[in-house]
Amino acid sequence: MTKKVLVLPGDGIGPEIVGEAVKLLKALQAQGAIAVELEYGLVGGAAYDAFGDPLPAQTLEAARAADAVLLGAVGGPKWEPLHISKRPEKGLLGLRAGLGLFANLRPAILYPQLAGASSLKPEVVSGLDIMIVRELTGDIYFGQPRGVETLPSGERRGINTMVYTESEIERICRVAFDLARKRDRRVCSVDKANVLECTELWREVATRVGADYPDVALSHMYVDNAAMQLVRAPKQFDVMVTGNLFGDILSDCASMLTGSIGMLPSASLNAAGQGMYEPIHGSAPDIAGQGVANPLATLLSVAMMLRYSLGAPEAAQRIEAAVATVLDQGLRTPDILSAGMRRIGTVEMGDAVVAALPV
Repeated sequence: MTKKVLVLPGDGIGPEIVGEAVKLLKALQAQGAIAVELEYGLVGGAAYDAFGDPLPAQTLEAARAADAVLLGAVGGPKWEPLHISKRPEKGLLGLRAGLGLFANLRPAILYPQLAGASSLKPEVVSGLDIMIVRELTGDIYFGQPRGVETLPSGERRGINTMVYTESEIERICRVAFDLARKRDRRVCSVDKANVLECTELWREVATRVGADYPDVALSHMYVDNAAMQLVRAPKQFDVMVTGNLFGDILSDCASMLTGSIGMLPSASLNAAGQGMYEPIHGSAPDIAGQGVANPLATLLSVAMMLRYSLGAPEAAQRIEAAVATVLDQGLRTPDILSAGMRRIGTVEMGDAVVAALPV
């Protein structure tokens, strides 16, 4: 059955890296590995420039009708002067909310070829394989009340609200435990239960859910300690589950353990398995148009899309094998370049991965 994929290149380097992902999908289709229909849309700053809205109604409608969404990146200094309601990031948040994408999966895997590219010692990170499960549609990013108000004194006060319901916590924890059963059967739930009542509830619910998974070991960790432990001894973690704010921060921290934020894909899933797939890095406007951006995180996001939403795990394995082959060949974009390796650009890296696809 042909699957429908909505392609949203976005801003900055988004069109460049997504272009390589589309090339990869077309190569897999030519091999007979998948059957996909691609549709294109605008989101973020590009959508604001065209329609005055970072998430036009037609984009959200197309996303809802697709089996999966492939996103590049959004944002950039060009749009920072806009009111917060019109900034590119509101398009991303709107997609997450509009599609009910509550489960964000962010793997942090260190390819052995890149052990020297990590900022930590190779012996600390070699063999690293962490899955960070981030709740995506709640917490302080969506909680009410929010905004900036003026006090009677004339001073302004900013307000954001951290809020979670029991059902929201339970469903994301079950995603984490189910994933752990396919891995090393360990879940670390990250909170700040010593000072935040919202996350005190999180810990209580996570413990209750954990009782339904006696074959999975559950531990709890405060977020500040978790950040330290990711740098000190990251291999102690298997699956980490946490809220929206903490997950945003910890997953970016974990990305540097792998050598470059340009290597890490992500999946955002709803209850029906429909998903949005994107690299975790931003739009990198400082290098946009230079042809030097690393497309590997986007190509690996395609692999996640094939595995989780399009029902093509063998095609996903082909992509992952091709990426490993290219790294074995010593090909590197500037962000992962090391001595003795060959520097190449965005298009060359995409071409190399396509050429390395197992037949």
